[in-house]
Amino acid sequence: MRIILLGPPGAGKGTQAKSISNKFSIPHISTGDIFRKNISEKTPLGIEAKRHIDKGHLVPDKLTIDIIKDRLDNEDCVNGFLLDGYPRTVNQGEALKTLLDEKDIHLDTALLIKVPREFILDRMTGRRVCLACGASYHIAFNPSKVDGKCDLCGSDLVQRADDTEVTVNERIDIYEAQTQPLIKYYGDKNLLSEVDGTQEINSVFDSICSILAEIKNDKH
Repeated sequence: MRIILLGPPGAGKGTQAKSISNKFSIPHISTGDIFRKNISEKTPLGIEAKRHIDKGHLVPDKLTIDIIKDRLDNEDCVNGFLLDGYPRTVNQGEALKTLLDEKDIHLDTALLIKVPREFILDRMTGRRVCLACGASYHIAFNPSKVDGKCDLCGSDLVQRADDTEVTVNERIDIYEAQTQPLIKYYGDKNLLSEVDGTQEINSVFDSICSILAEIKNDKH
């Protein structure tokens, strides 16, 4: 399976990506992880990416597609891949299509985890983390036994700066401005699949598996 994973911040893409990767034995390719790996290993691509990041600039599309191309050349991508975090824009989608066409590879689906803004706000603004041991809680869905204290080590729980309502709204605004046209792009190509991300985690995964099984059957 060759899959692009789409969805707003807080949609649970990371959790579902791991499950999809394990079930279908395909690598989960996160552009953020690739950048961090290349930067830490001081590869030529990593050095170039770091130069832009250190200036507070976005990594240029051409450099990002070069990194994706390099990653897709690895042996573990022969039977498929799951792309997470790329593409984010129509231009990036076109660049990816050109790359895949050159490799004579066809995308199976762009899988969108749909979650409304109000749900994301509830989910993300309610998160609390323990800075001491890294444990994570939610004031409504997974509260600690003692309010404001970690069950595991007793340290104070805090709300991360990027989980405030203002910050979350800003992140959703950016996502919608950048990615809504990309969703339409894949819809117009009949490559878009949608799943309701407000369901319980296992139910979301079951829905994803049903969609992917149907796509697989259609190709045989």
